[in-house]
Amino acid sequence: MKQFILWLAMLAAAPSWAATIMVFGDSLSAGYGLRPGEGWVDLLRQSLPAHQVINASQSGETTAGGVSRLPAALAQHKPDIVILELGGNDGLRGLPLDAMQANLDKMVAMSAQAKARVLLIGMALPPNYGSQYGQAFQSVYSDLARKRKLPWAPLLVEGFATDRQRFQADGIHPNASAQPLMRDTVHAVLQRLLPSARKPGA
Repeated sequence: MKQFILWLAMLAAAPSWAATIMVFGDSLSAGYGLRPGEGWVDLLRQSLPAHQVINASQSGETTAGGVSRLPAALAQHKPDIVILELGGNDGLRGLPLDAMQANLDKMVAMSAQAKARVLLIGMALPPNYGSQYGQAFQSVYSDLARKRKLPWAPLLVEGFATDRQRFQADGIHPNASAQPLMRDTVHAVLQRLLPSARKPGA
């Protein structure tokens, strides 16, 4: 009898469907400089055993590269949710911000056309890029989130952006100790999508 009650409880707690979540980002999501299984995407996958978490990130990716690569990723994985984490390399290379915003907007549109919801991840640049460019860079994300009414996490490195002990020697890529914090930042937004999510057409 106890086993039957436990089974009923597990059944009631289980989601009505298992979402396919695709993380589409750059080296911060690809696990650059980390051992296998240490990255925040791997930790997110462990936190969501009822769902499928796919890491389609690529180190060095720019938003232009993302626009070229996303259609094939959408066709292959057919995600219900796309976690879009791109733009950092555009900023580090000083690429035009209007082009970056246009590329991000294209990827949001592509995902919507594929019936996938988008969770946007914001980024920030190191102080040496100047406050004017840095603020304009961050505004790309807030403006896009407002325009497209997207759920978003304003800063992937929230809570430790100025803590050098959380970064690798290059000062750009978070180390293993920072990955749970990044996972938690994303999960806080993602969990608001999952309970209300429904398969397209359902």
